[in-house]
Amino acid sequence: MTTKKILSSAILAIALFTGINSSAQNVVEVAVGSPDHTTLVAAVKAAGLVETLSGAGPFTVFAPTNAAFDKLPKGTVESLLEPANIKMLQGILTYHVVAGKIDSKAVVAAIKAGKGKAVLTTVQGGKITASLKGKDVVITDEKGGMATVTAVDLDATNGVIHVVDTVLMHK
Repeated sequence: MTTKKILSSAILAIALFTGINSSAQNVVEVAVGSPDHTTLVAAVKAAGLVETLSGAGPFTVFAPTNAAFDKLPKGTVESLLEPANIKMLQGILTYHVVAGKIDSKAVVAAIKAGKGKAVLTTVQGGKITASLKGKDVVITDEKGGMATVTAVDLDATNGVIHVVDTVLMHK
C-alpha cells in the first residue's frame, strides 16, 4: 500500500470515527461509512472506480445495500469481483450513477412533470425510469427489475446518494 493510500485511509478512518457529517465527504466516503454498503464499497474498489467516484462530479448514486446484493443469484457477487469480470462490474456499478446532483425533490418533480415517469440516463449509458408507487420512489431498470428507494438525500461534497433495495441491471 502506498503512503498516499495509507494516509488517505487514516484520514478517512479519523473522519468516520469523529463523526464528521456526510456533507464533508464525497460519495465514496459516505458509502464507506455505511455498514449497509460494504458489498457496494468492495465492488467499487474491485472495479477501480474509487478515484472516479471521488472526483468532482456531481453524481447521483442509487446505492444498493448489502441486502440488495444478497438478492442476486448465489455466487454472482463473488464472480463479479473477479479481475476477469471488471468490465461487467464497472457496467453494473456505473448503471447506478447519474451525472448531476438530483435530490429527492427534483426526482419527484421530474416524475410529476413526466406524467408519472422520469427517464434518467446513467453514466453507463443506459436508462433507468423513476416512478411513484404510493409515496415510494421506484426505479425500474432496462430488464424490468424494480428497486424501491429506501433512503434519500445523503449529501456528499460531489453529489447525493439515494439508497435502493435491489441491484439495477442494464441490457
